[in-house]
Order: sequence, then C-alpha cells, then structure tokens
Amino acid sequence: MKAERTPRSERKRRDSFGMFDGYDSCSEESTSSSSSEDSEDEVVPSIPASLPIIKNNGQVYTYPDGKAGMATCEMCGMVGVRDAFYSKTKRFCSVSCSRSYSSNSKKASILARLQGKPPTKKAKVLQKQPLMAKLAAYAQYQASQQNQAKSKSFDWGRYICSNNTVGAPVSCFKHAPMGTCWGDIEEGVRIEVLNSDTNLSTKVYWIAEIIKLAGFKALLRYEGFDNDTSKDFWCNLCIPEVHPVGWCASSGKPLVPPKSIQHKYSNWKAFLVKRLTGAKTLPPDFNAKVHENMQFPFKKLMRVEVVDKNYLCRTRVALVEQVIGGRLRLVYEESQDGSDDFWCHMYSPLIHNIGWSRSIGHRFKRSGNQAHPPTHTVTCKAVSVKDVDQSGDWFRDGMKLEAIDPLNLSAICVATVRKVLADGYLMIGIDGSEAVDGSDWFCYHGTSPSIFPVGFCEINNIELTPPRGYTKLPFKWFDYLREMGSIAAPVKLFNKEVPNHGFRQGMKLEAVDLMEPRLVCVATVTRIVHRLLRIHFDGWEDEYDQWVDCESPDLYPVGWCQLTGYQLQPPAAQSKNPFQLNNHLAV
Repeated sequence: MKAERTPRSERKRRDSFGMFDGYDSCSEESTSSSSSEDSEDEVVPSIPASLPIIKNNGQVYTYPDGKAGMATCEMCGMVGVRDAFYSKTKRFCSVSCSRSYSSNSKKASILARLQGKPPTKKAKVLQKQPLMAKLAAYAQYQASQQNQAKSKSFDWGRYICSNNTVGAPVSCFKHAPMGTCWGDIEEGVRIEVLNSDTNLSTKVYWIAEIIKLAGFKALLRYEGFDNDTSKDFWCNLCIPEVHPVGWCASSGKPLVPPKSIQHKYSNWKAFLVKRLTGAKTLPPDFNAKVHENMQFPFKKLMRVEVVDKNYLCRTRVALVEQVIGGRLRLVYEESQDGSDDFWCHMYSPLIHNIGWSRSIGHRFKRSGNQAHPPTHTVTCKAVSVKDVDQSGDWFRDGMKLEAIDPLNLSAICVATVRKVLADGYLMIGIDGSEAVDGSDWFCYHGTSPSIFPVGFCEINNIELTPPRGYTKLPFKWFDYLREMGSIAAPVKLFNKEVPNHGFRQGMKLEAVDLMEPRLVCVATVTRIVHRLLRIHFDGWEDEYDQWVDCESPDLYPVGWCQLTGYQLQPPAAQSKNPFQLNNHLAV
C-alpha cells in the first residue's frame, strides 16, 4: 500500500507511487534527460499558458474549452484528443465509429420514414436489443430498485457524522468481503473517483483523500479543497467507481479538477506532484480483490443440514435458495411453497454438510423424499477439533456451566450439559426452561465462545440469569451446585483465547437480528468482555440487545448491505416493538 521511498534520480523513471506510467503530467520529472518543462513546451507550443495541461498516453490536451483540448466520440463515447479525431467536425475517434454512426443513422432514417415520421438530420443510433427484452430488463431494474429502497434511504455517513461516532474497521470482520485483505487503508490514503463537481457530459475523475473511515465507507475530499468541507462526500470504497491513483492514466480516462476550484491553480501538474509524492493509495489489484471476495462457494439448490428452527435439538435438510454476500436463504426440504425458510451465514455454526448429524450422533429429522441428487451437496466449514481429546478430561453429562440463551440472546443463563456427542459437540439445556422431551436443547461445540465456566458472569460483572422459578436470590453457584448434587465443568475445558479483534465500545456496524435472522440492522457495540460483544440495535430498548462473539459471522462492517445489495434495517422508533420473541430461533 505505502509507496516505497526511492532516490530522486530513480523518480526520473517512475514516481513514488509507481503509478503514473503514461501520466507524465504528474511525474516529477520526465523520462528524458532534459527538462520536463522544456519537453512539454516543444510538444505543445500552441496551447495557451492559462489552461492546465494533462498528458495522457503521450498525447497532450487541455481541459475542454469548446475549441481545443478533449473531444467525445458521438458513437462510442470515448474521450480523447480533439486533434486526433476523425472528420472535419472532430465527432468520431476512428474511421470505424464514423462509418458505424453513418450506417446506423441511415437505418434510423429509413425506420422513421416507414413510421410516417420526418427524417431528422441527426438520427439516433438504433438499439440492438428487442423491445420486449428492454422492457423486461427495465422491469427487473425497477424491482431491484424497490427492494433496496429502504437500504438507500438510510444515510450512514450523515448518521455517523451527526452522532460523532466511528464505524468498526473492515479488518474486524474476517468473514466479510475484504476482511482479510483490507491492508493499510486509512485516513490520508488517496484514490481516484468520479468527479461530480463538473459540467462535462462525460465521466471524468479526480483524486480524493480519505478524511474519515467507517467500515467500507469513507468520507472523501477532492484534492485542492484543503480545509474546505463544502464538497465532502461519503463513498463505499468497494464500488467499481473507486480506483487507485494512476488508474486513469493506465485506462485512458480523463483526470479533471472540480469546477469549483479549477481556477485555483495555474499549474495542476506541480500541485499534484507536491501533494501525491510519498502518499499512499490503494493496491493496484484492489478492484480485482473486491471481485474475488464477492464470489461464494454456495449455489442455488445445494443441500445442507441446518438446525430446525422449531426444534432446536435437531437438524433438517434444507436447500440453498438464495446467496447474498455469503448469507444463505435456506428452504427446508419438505416446505411445499418455499415459505418455510431460514437465514444464516455460510460460516454459521448452525449449518453443516449432509451426513454431519449422523456422524456425531445428533438428532436429525429425516425427509420423506429420499431421492436427492448427490451433486447438490456441499461441504461446509468445519469446527476445528484438533485439540479435543474426549478420552481424557472432557465435558460430562450433568456438568453445570453458563451459556448464552439461544432464545434470548441478551441473557447468559445457568445451564447444564445434557448430552456429549462426538467430535467435541455438546447438547446444552437452560436450567428451569427446558422442555420435558429436550426439544429445546441446543448444540454447542466444546470450544464455542458462547459457553462459559461457572463464575464467568460474576467475575466480569455481567448479570447471570438464574433458573426460572429459583427463589433463593441472590443466586449463589456454590449453594446451587450443592442443592442439585452437580459439579461445575472444569475451567480448563473452555475456550479462553481472546483474539486481537479490534472492536471498541461505541463502534457502529451492521448486525443480524438473531431472533429474526433475515434482518440486518444498524447496531452499536456497547460492551466488550474479552471476546464477547454486547450488540445494541439502534432505536430499540436494551432488552433486545444480543451477546455475540467477536468472530461471529452475523456481524458486518458499515456499508456491507450496500455492497452486497442486502436490505438494511435503519434505526427504529423507541415506541415500536421490533421483535416477536416467540417461535423464533437465535442463530
């Protein structure tokens, strides 16, 4: 990311970014041994000194003034040097475009005559797509726009600035796109983005500096505005219109300063050299990395085993119906109309490959339909069990511990190991709330960060939820264990690893409402206990908060919904009840 420092002599051949090949106007010196200023004067002696110069791929042009400089091809839209264009009027970039335009214009004129319309001097170019295809595409576009209307109506940038808060860094979310390759993207990094402060009809770009970061989103300021914030804007850094500095030069795209400050400097070349030398920009493969990170192994109709949302103690077969940003909409196999579905991330501990339940001894609801194409199965991410030795000290049936209640994620409760399965998996029951048939037992792995040793809540000043109906309050573990004739699970069996996750109290993020897992909401980290995070949904009461692990795949950076096209639930009014707690499963 950061430019390597090179001797001044080396910068004669390449700038400090290694990014201005072909964009000589921003090189400190030309490739020639003679003065760069002398070379430019020899190439374009006719260009007025009052107009800033841009050199692109060895060609020089000024900013458009209606008479000299750039021109736009009326056929393909390419921007180039006006003097190099074809025809007396300089309307086309090549002979091919000129002929294509002429041919299509004649066709359009004939069509107009057949329709009884007078031919125009400048007939529009015919579109190749049939009318029905265009109508279908437009209808699909309208539908997608409506589906994302709520997400777009919420302005993360304004929300962060008005509340003076920060977004959790992308590097906190290893499961999210770019989570492991975000690198050193930080305040001060320069990028090339679309220039919205222009009167030009074609797309032009300019360099902007990252002023503030919040997840995928960045507050940007165009170079040349200095401390003027009037044109600052928020942008998702992973959209296709964001590029490392130097992209315009290599792609032949125009780099034009905003109109508001175009008069500010007479020599933009010298200005950019001064501002950009030694600065940071995005890696050259940033866009390719984003595209690569947006590819997911799960495809429609793949079959998996997933927890039964109505009976937590068992799994069922489900088919992948939809994949959005790594999140899966799973439809249970026996659902007749496809409405019996369940959302979870592809790295969720609730999803497994076909045959997992049988291999560890977990309860499983068999499907009535036994004919399943084997090609539609998929191998899911497995929990590492290399350190689990169940032949020695390990969890045993009846041991007591503390666990996050899967049906009330704001509570950590007194719990019991009800059954030890293979490969380190445990069936856990919440004391005082268990069904007689054990249908609400929940499967946690022994290394799960959602189970804790006895005394964890007391040591970390967290309210422990005692068994329902237990009257001897305040609750004391020593007394309870003696009364129940039970023992506490040994502390050494629990996962005590705390990664350097990077979360801080008050950080904003996008989080799944695990009581209604199809929803992703605006949320805040309100407390951090080792690797445990307390997630608050903005606009809702604290009773709807959720305890989740710092590495939970149900947490996402600010801007994740916009990037993936998933609908974001904005902060809600305090008076509304956000969740229906009955008959919902916590993921």
